[in-house]
Amino acid sequence: MIELYTAPTPNGHKASVTLEELDLEYRVHSINLSEQDQRRPDFLAMNPNGRIPVIKDTRNQQVVFESGAIMIYLAEMTGRLLPSDGPNRYAVLQWLMFQMSGIGPMMGQANVFYRYFPEKIQPAIDRYQNETRRLFEVLDTALADSEWLAGEFSIADIANWCWVRTYRWSGVSREGLPHLDRWLDQMKSRPACQQGIQVPVPAPKKILEGEAEQKFAQNAQSILQT
Repeated sequence: MIELYTAPTPNGHKASVTLEELDLEYRVHSINLSEQDQRRPDFLAMNPNGRIPVIKDTRNQQVVFESGAIMIYLAEMTGRLLPSDGPNRYAVLQWLMFQMSGIGPMMGQANVFYRYFPEKIQPAIDRYQNETRRLFEVLDTALADSEWLAGEFSIADIANWCWVRTYRWSGVSREGLPHLDRWLDQMKSRPACQQGIQVPVPAPKKILEGEAEQKFAQNAQSILQT
């Protein structure tokens, strides 16, 4: 049994989608970020960085934090979604690291400056939205000659999809990227992907607007300031 401590964010969904794709039994512990659950001593004992997601493997009491490390752990545990050796293994790992070092941080900063900061700093918004768009173009080029990012469906596809699918919230266009569009549609059609993004609560059906957006942004600001 895997104990999953998570919240409805792209990084949280990386873990839950992976669990669903691997058809693993798991129990969800919802972490309320706005209530600072991630700062409780019991959570910090598992992840001193105070971030979700975290898993605990009850078979051996192994605790793993950082979403990418969780994905590797689960894939290696099952022997699926990550080759055990050879060039294909490093193809998966390089696209996983691409998400962790590029897609995630750039989209995250786009979210901060485009959605969450009370004042709009346009040069910062432009910087992160433009860099995100450039990274989308890198993905589109890679997908022109391959159905999946690393040849076969893998944790690299899951990791990147969990972030790229939220492009509207970051204010980034995917216009003119047909290969990225095709890949996004393929990912969306996978039942495990759809199930995983409902964990721990169903995802919003559309971009928040008006008071709902303002409340969400205020909660995000409080999280960023801690």
